[in-house]
Amino acid sequence: MEEASRASKFVYMVIVLFVIWLFLTASLDPQELLIGFVFSVIVAALTHDVATKAGLRNLHPKRVAYAIAYIPYFLWAMIMANLDVAYRVLHPKRPIRPGIVKCRTVLNSDTGKLSLANSITLTPGTITLDVDGDEYFIHWIWVPDEVLNAKDDSEHVERASENITKPFEKFLKVIFG
Repeated sequence: MEEASRASKFVYMVIVLFVIWLFLTASLDPQELLIGFVFSVIVAALTHDVATKAGLRNLHPKRVAYAIAYIPYFLWAMIMANLDVAYRVLHPKRPIRPGIVKCRTVLNSDTGKLSLANSITLTPGTITLDVDGDEYFIHWIWVPDEVLNAKDDSEHVERASENITKPFEKFLKVIFG
């Protein structure tokens, strides 16, 4: 995919920064809107070349829809993981079986890989330790039997990926290409 024009990147950054401003201020006061727009233009002028490659193509309706759908999906995954970790902490026998597993991703973009790593780390019970190309090394609080009893390394990676990375990838692949 070819890189977007400087104007496209600049306009995209202004839009993103202004939307962030609106969420942070939660105000439609004309003075705040003007200040937010001015700051968005200034910050976009300084960062648009390094912050995005696709520019306005990032605002494709399908990408936006998947990004909006990803928010409740991620929040639900985070809530369920919090409950699981709370159960393990409060259980008298503390049923944990920690381990470091290797997962593989299908994501190609650096931003997508970063978002996947952050999503994994923000979900309690898993921490992304390292990313090397398309491989993730993840500390997992409960490594299931199916992963532990894998016949070989490729089966181990496939089963770990199925549990950890694949649920997030179905959204992130569309959002980040």
